[in-house]
Amino acid sequence: MRRRDFIALLGGAAAPWPLKVRAQQPDPAQRIGVLMAQPASDPEAEAFYSVFMQALNKLGWTADSALQVDVRWTSGEADRIEMFA
Repeated sequence: MRRRDFIALLGGAAAPWPLKVRAQQPDPAQRIGVLMAQPASDPEAEAFYSVFMQALNKLGWTADSALQVDVRWTSGEADRIEMFA
């Protein structure tokens, strides 16, 4: 086997390797952050969050392994809003 043939064979075998490695990676979960300025006990805020989750469900986004929803309730405190944002 000539050197040129060997290099072509080696390069041809190595080229698809990154594609195979990338194909084995699982899809990362989609993540949504919700920052609510009201306290968690506020009925209006709870209703808003409930409607938001229902709208996501109608669009096919369910809170399972494919979707992670992080909710932060700040109770209107500016320091906590900055910290969570």
